Amino acid sequence: MLNWETLLSATRYGHPADRDPNRSDFHRDFDRIVFSTAFRRLGRKTQVHPFSVNDHVHSRLTHSIEVASVGRSLAVTVYHLVKKYLPKSINEYHFGTIVQSACLAHDIGNPPFGHAGESAIREWFRKNRNSDPLKDMTDKELADFENFDGNAQGHRILSKLEYHFLDGGMRLTYATIGAMIKYPSLACYGHPTSLFSTEADLYRTTAEILGLPEIGNGKWVRHPLVYLMEAADDICYSILDVEDAIELGILTFADVRDMFSYLCGPDINIDKEYEENGQNFRDFLSSVRGKAIQNLIDDVAVVFANNYEQIMEGTLDKHLIDLSRSDAMRGIFIAKRLGRERIYPDRRKTELEVGSYTTLSTVLDAFISGVHDYRVNVKSSYRASRIVRLIGNAKIGQSVTTAEAYHQVLDFVSGMTDNYATYLARQIGGLVTGL
Repeated sequence: MLNWETLLSATRYGHPADRDPNRSDFHRDFDRIVFSTAFRRLGRKTQVHPFSVNDHVHSRLTHSIEVASVGRSLAVTVYHLVKKYLPKSINEYHFGTIVQSACLAHDIGNPPFGHAGESAIREWFRKNRNSDPLKDMTDKELADFENFDGNAQGHRILSKLEYHFLDGGMRLTYATIGAMIKYPSLACYGHPTSLFSTEADLYRTTAEILGLPEIGNGKWVRHPLVYLMEAADDICYSILDVEDAIELGILTFADVRDMFSYLCGPDINIDKEYEENGQNFRDFLSSVRGKAIQNLIDDVAVVFANNYEQIMEGTLDKHLIDLSRSDAMRGIFIAKRLGRERIYPDRRKTELEVGSYTTLSTVLDAFISGVHDYRVNVKSSYRASRIVRLIGNAKIGQSVTTAEAYHQVLDFVSGMTDNYATYLARQIGGLVTGL
């Protein structure tokens, strides 16, 4: 049985908890994430629709802020349902802030172009695994790249890269780190994953402090608060992907009427609200969004409480929203169906995603081959030395392994915004030779 005393550890890398009466360690986590450059760059990264000219369409930044808001409210609601099991030193604000911070950081490692970018990176490494730069890498080393995941890159940013490079990263509390590791399994076991082999020892320490058992070599039990972070993300992207689709003319009110009817319940007359808001979907959504999300929060909190024993035993293998049978959750299932059938296959979105593959392939061709040249040849080419300089450090030389060198390439590439990746690909496109 998992223990909340260790699960909510405020200890952070390098030093113990600091009892500040004005700002808890968990509030510090939130502040460190907000002020990081990795978080700031999410403002120009795709949520669903690349390069949208509509300013009302979500970016990764606005999505993350909204997920954090829902996650905090969900955690506070759960706190009051399971309070009797929690340490006396933890109040509802501490509990809520841990989940809020985990939600805020949950997409911080996503590459440009969203999930299409993740797929492009994975495909590039699989396609080129027999090339000169990659041929001497072990299967385990290559698995980090062939199963690349923004979740694992996010853990690398938080625990290793941002603020204190190779010295604890952001140095967040172990509770917050644990609460954002959605897939606590090393990449060598497949995709999805939240952990690269290069950070395995860092997470192993985190898991030991939190009391999360290793259930297999490189696989751990989930932190209970991960379920709340995951549910907040599911709630937001399901509803707000629909909102964006209406903004872009992919869906109409008629397509989503039943969805909002289920989400809001019998207390709200959906047709009347839409008419009273002048059939303006933005105004309509402003009037019903809060009720819809509150219904979902209340529902998920009860599901968490009802499955509390399984969660604390580390045996629950389903999403909380998949365990609900409420009318409100039927609205989420409709939203997900609309996503699969109408939103994600949209022609313009698909065309831009195809272009993102070309963009990232061009960048990876240049950077992986350039770093390989720099490491292998004593007198590397002018181009290779400039590529290493562009990455912004001199750590890619002989002092690190090949795998770590290529991880540092992906640190740079996955940190790019959509705009910068496109700009850079255009700059180097005519000069790159394939592997």
